[in-house]
Amino acid sequence: MCVTHCDQDPTASAKRPRQIGTAVIILGLILFLIGLLASIGILQTIGIVLMVVGLVLALLGGTGRAIGGRKHWF
Repeated sequence: MCVTHCDQDPTASAKRPRQIGTAVIILGLILFLIGLLASIGILQTIGIVLMVVGLVLALLGGTGRAIGGRKHWF
């Protein structure tokens, strides 16, 4: 008997960390490009930081490794 999350696909949660990482990488790239074109140093810095964080999330999420003590980030 299923008590919680009966209607969810069990493989759907395994794809989430990589999708979140990809979204963070894209956001970082957009901010970096806007900062580069507008010569705003803080946007370039935030963009680079977000790209690195997104890359780490995508890599760890893709390997199935727990991130921050949790197996999946929802």
